[in-house]
Amino acid sequence: MELILSICLVASPGTCREEALSVSVEKLQVPMQCLMTAMPTIAEWSETHPKWKVLKWRCASPGVAGRDI
Repeated sequence: MELILSICLVASPGTCREEALSVSVEKLQVPMQCLMTAMPTIAEWSETHPKWKVLKWRCASPGVAGRDI
């Protein structure tokens, strides 16, 4: 399962893309586990990427993100 972040550069809000973060979960609890771990994961990612702003996020199957938006 992946946590898909829609992010934009703080200094250039028109420069946006998606970033996929892997979330390891058991198959039976995939949707709920992704939702439960999303906020702490996003906060940690944001701290290490101060030039980017997270606009929205979603949980998805692996391989569906990574494109410019």
